[in-house]
Amino acid sequence: MKTLDILGCRVDAIDADEATARIMALAREHRTAQIVTLGTEMVVHAQRDERFRAIVNAATLSLCDTVGVLAVARRRGMPLTARVTGVELVERLCADAASNDLPVYLLGGAPGVAAEAAAALRARFPGLRVAGTRDGFFRDDEAASVAAEVAGSGARVLFVGMGFPRQEYWLAEHLAQARCVGVGVGGSFDVIADRIARAPRVVRRLGVEWLYRLVREPWRWRRQLALPHFVWLIVLDELRPRRTQKNTAA
Repeated sequence: MKTLDILGCRVDAIDADEATARIMALAREHRTAQIVTLGTEMVVHAQRDERFRAIVNAATLSLCDTVGVLAVARRRGMPLTARVTGVELVERLCADAASNDLPVYLLGGAPGVAAEAAAALRARFPGLRVAGTRDGFFRDDEAASVAAEVAGSGARVLFVGMGFPRQEYWLAEHLAQARCVGVGVGGSFDVIADRIARAPRVVRRLGVEWLYRLVREPWRWRRQLALPHFVWLIVLDELRPRRTQKNTAA
């Protein structure tokens, strides 16, 4: 599997089909594995959070989730044709889990959201076994008991929608106890539960889903500042080798 380093964060060159196949193979083997869906905000955050960056790079899979990461990957020669978004990954994995009778668990979101998302997924994928749901509003001293609940449920795939970096920290610390494949999926439960409208397909294809979200939720503008910050960091990163080469030649 080819990989690429983007500002110190690993990205794996696999599409949604291959990612789904690999994750389901791990689940069928009852393996423990952490899956990261990497976005531009996460890459920017990793520049000042060494622990988070280490978790991304140690993950079993680090998937390209946003258009910014995809654009840089393509520019640097990685054979990626599309993103692997959290929502899409949840849907694909649940479709395969229903076909293979593998139970899943949804952890995260506001009270009631995970349960609503689970109901929507069961309706869409008949036969899907949801081993359990729980919101993300629990204290740090409850984290181990939450992991024990997941393990006791028999879930093979755990979707964690607590936002980064909390979901990545939680998985890194407690996945061994939960004994399953853990996938960080950010705000996917809100979309699946229809609490947040998903961008139209044409908007997603054009890669401007971030703009659609900003128009509908203008209070998110501070988060969107990560995109120009990401672009600036990439420009500096791509200029650095040329400067080094020039100085060496001199």
